Amino acid sequence: MTGADTPLNRRLNTVSDERTWLHWDIADGKAVNNLGFAVRLAPFLGVIGLPPEEAGEHSTIPPRPCGGNIDCRELVAGSTLYLPITVPEALLCLGDGHGAQGDGEVCGTAVECGMTTRLVLDLVTDPPIRTAHATTPAGRVTFGFDSDLNEASAQALSAMLDWMAVSYQVDRTTALALASPAVDLRITQIANETWGVHAVLADDALLKG
Repeated sequence: MTGADTPLNRRLNTVSDERTWLHWDIADGKAVNNLGFAVRLAPFLGVIGLPPEEAGEHSTIPPRPCGGNIDCRELVAGSTLYLPITVPEALLCLGDGHGAQGDGEVCGTAVECGMTTRLVLDLVTDPPIRTAHATTPAGRVTFGFDSDLNEASAQALSAMLDWMAVSYQVDRTTALALASPAVDLRITQIANETWGVHAVLADDALLKG
């Protein structure tokens, strides 16, 4: 939402007493707003998460290591998201449908919409890594969440190195050298009180001759 008095909007000189809202009509694989601009649909759920280990009530706004308001545009149909379970008999929370969103969700909202979603749930006892990660049409994805962008980036990259080390049977130093030409670091979202960064390794990014 533009106009709100936030540090980012102050930096961008977009603070205003009036809010700028876009209204989107969704049909035929695209969303068209009230100004006549259209974007292609790539729907996903912004919120997919399990309860955190700490007791008490928790806001659904920030993402956490157990998922939540991740807002990752890569988690479209055909993706498999792995989340660590830290609470016995934890329940899965879903919501925050997005018809389309750019990396970063820079305005704080995307093309928000109601959504009907079909999922298959399974328990994986021996995942390749222990932190949140996903296989998606874009490739392998790992995540980092922190109030500091540097730490969030390091978390996402470190998890990817763990995954690459297991997959390619190399040490972490070699995995880092392989990651430099092959792994993308993307800002997932900046809107939810905690920076989100995801690392992406496309399925065809590393080919061994």
